[in-house]
Amino acid sequence: MTIEQHIEELQLELKTACDAAERRQIETELQLAEADLAVMLAEQDGAIEAEPPF
Repeated sequence: MTIEQHIEELQLELKTACDAAERRQIETELQLAEADLAVMLAEQDGAIEAEPPF
């Protein structure tokens, strides 16, 4: 599963979540997945380096 697919699944789950606790958990997972995607895209564009600075 790609990160994009994972994000789409989380967005769908969020729309159907009934429980507030479940909704918060899905929102957190979605934010983490979106952050991972942003880092991956920035690495591909050369905007950031993935290696540690030392």
